[in-house]
Amino acid sequence: MSENEKKGWFSRLKAGLSRSSSKIGDGITGIFTRRKLDDEALEELEELLITSDLGLPTAMRLTGNLAKTRFNKDVDPVEVREAMAADITEVLQSVAQPLEVRKEHRPHIVLMVGVNGTGKTTTIGKLATRFTAEGHKVMLAAGDTFRAAAIEQLQIWGERTGCEVIAKDPGADAAGLAYEAIERARKANCDLLLIDTAGRLHNKSDLMDELKKVVRVIRKLDPDAPHDIILTLDATTGQNALSQVGTFKELVDLSGLVLTKLDGSARGGVLVALAEKYKLPVHAIGVGEGADDLRAFEPQDFARSLMGLERN
Repeated sequence: MSENEKKGWFSRLKAGLSRSSSKIGDGITGIFTRRKLDDEALEELEELLITSDLGLPTAMRLTGNLAKTRFNKDVDPVEVREAMAADITEVLQSVAQPLEVRKEHRPHIVLMVGVNGTGKTTTIGKLATRFTAEGHKVMLAAGDTFRAAAIEQLQIWGERTGCEVIAKDPGADAAGLAYEAIERARKANCDLLLIDTAGRLHNKSDLMDELKKVVRVIRKLDPDAPHDIILTLDATTGQNALSQVGTFKELVDLSGLVLTKLDGSARGGVLVALAEKYKLPVHAIGVGEGADDLRAFEPQDFARSLMGLERN
């Protein structure tokens, strides 16, 4: 990515996180205008961070770090936001891991999981856009066979990206479709196979059985597959995203996360809470509906956007 592209993406990221950064920034300004960093201020700051979805452990870590270096000193709001951005960057650094097509697998099989409505099928389409643009041969499998709309949506993305889509009628066996998709992807010499799945979390036992069956059937063809199992999360759900990770970790061996709809609410801080609690790789974040609005996750840019600061 060129420097101009990076600046352009940062502007979109900052705009997308503006609701989150306004809530945090205005709160910090309210706490620290003409005031020393004392116990009362730290308590107010901790409460602000918790209500901004960063979670209790993160809030305690950030306020603790601030207290170590600035306690009983005059601080201004920008100084506090700068310190917070640096600490958040450190928290996020270890989880930033762009998804890459691994050439040792052919195809590299990715199972996409997530609750209905999180943007999972759209994320598959955006990933297909990215990887085809990079020159990879990509195939899509419409494994959410319970929703006709999901099948149709994936077929539209297939037309947009020029990717073949393996699909069957609604109600078809998802595991059988995954098996067929792998065989077809191998014959077509594809680099990447992205498999959609159902996300009916209200019926957890059925979902568990189905996902386990899909994984079991995939492993009949390749004992090491799926090579990635990626959970798509909707940032607008806030702290509920944490419980979704916990639930899916019980169902399958999650390898990473994609966080969508960061532009839809003031809850962007939940990404920090997710990184702190689960330490799963964050492959990409989304701040809009366009195909290029899903990008690899860059910790410093995210942290500074969340704090309403300009790029370093």
